[in-house]
Amino acid sequence: MSTTTTYTVTGMTCGHCESSVRTEVSQVPGVTEVDVSAKTGTLTVTAENSINDAGVIAAVDEAGYTAARD
Repeated sequence: MSTTTTYTVTGMTCGHCESSVRTEVSQVPGVTEVDVSAKTGTLTVTAENSINDAGVIAAVDEAGYTAARD
């Protein structure tokens, strides 16, 4: 059973920003799908089981942005 969670990401302005966030979050264990939009400032993460919020937020931070769970 997969779980989907949405986050608000601040600081993204372009496609390169989206790519950076997508790359980092995709590396979080268990994550199966990442949808990110600089236009809306949203990040939607789907994982195999429960989502590791701390891992996702740390990955966004590693990409150079700030995330908060909606």
